[in-house]
Amino acid sequence: MDWTSLFQTILPYLPAKYAGDIVSIITFLIAAAALALRFWKPPASTSKLLPLFRIVSMIAQAKGWNTSAYQPGAKAIMVPVGSSRAKDAEKLGLDVVSTHPKAGEPPRRVN
Repeated sequence: MDWTSLFQTILPYLPAKYAGDIVSIITFLIAAAALALRFWKPPASTSKLLPLFRIVSMIAQAKGWNTSAYQPGAKAIMVPVGSSRAKDAEKLGLDVVSTHPKAGEPPRRVN
């Protein structure tokens, strides 16, 4: 059971005043977390703030296209839309797979 179906199950049993307040508070928290992520540079993978950053990004529902381009502990090469990441990685002598933003590791050199 995901949180939306759980919320829809519980919501009818609450008085209308409280249900509206709960929805407003949850909406405010999501918007505030998204705004915080907009201006917060992701911390290093060894930072003590990393767990807080992950919680805030989870509250902001930052995943997929909404994810920050720079992630803690990962480094990707940024290329223009019309450019090929594989060709640019080859020019730099990097492994193509490790240059993907979701690779989860810094780009590594080709031996």
